[in-house]
Amino acid sequence: MADAVVEERVLVSDDRTFLSEIEELSGQNIKSCYQCGECTGGCPVAYAADIMPNQVTRLVQLGMDKQVLRSSMIWLCVGCETCATRCPRGIEISRVNDALRETAIKRGEAVAEPGIKTFHETFLRSVERMGRVHEVSMLGEYKLRSLDLFSDLFLGAKMFLKGKLVLVPKWIKGMSEIKTIFAKTKRDA
Repeated sequence: MADAVVEERVLVSDDRTFLSEIEELSGQNIKSCYQCGECTGGCPVAYAADIMPNQVTRLVQLGMDKQVLRSSMIWLCVGCETCATRCPRGIEISRVNDALRETAIKRGEAVAEPGIKTFHETFLRSVERMGRVHEVSMLGEYKLRSLDLFSDLFLGAKMFLKGKLVLVPKWIKGMSEIKTIFAKTKRDA
C-alpha cells in the first residue's frame, strides 16, 4: 500500500502539463476533486465503462494521460450532467470528457471503443449540417462508416413503426451561428 502512495506522489509531481491542458480546455478546476465518488454514484453509464467518472478526474490529476485518453468512459459519457449536479466541488465531468476526447483525437490515441469514435464524429457532422441531430440520416451515415449495417435493424424498424424516427430532417433557423461555431473550432484545432 505504501508503494502505491509513493508512486502516486511521484506521478503528481512529474506531470502538471496534462492537468493544466485539460483544465484549460474544459474550464474545470480538476485539482479541486477530492474523490468523494458522488459523480460515480449517479452516472448512468458507469456500469458499462472501464473506469469510473471519479477515476477520470484522478487520472488527470496524476498526469496519467495514456490511461485516461484510452479509456472507454470518456467516449461513453452521454453528457447528462448528473455528475455535475451531484458534485460538491461543481466539477462538470462531461466538459472534462469533451476535453479528453478532443485531446485523444489530436494525439491519435487508440480508442477503447472504436465504434464510439465513429458515432461521435457522425453525431457532430449531423449537428454541423442541420444544427441538430436527425437520427435517420445520422444513423444511416454511422452504419455506412462503421460497416455495421444490420446489427439493430429490427430495433430501428420497431422505433420507426412507433413514430420515434422522423424521415424528413428539419434545419434550425440559426444555421449561420452553427457554421460559425464549427468554423471556429476547426481554426482553433
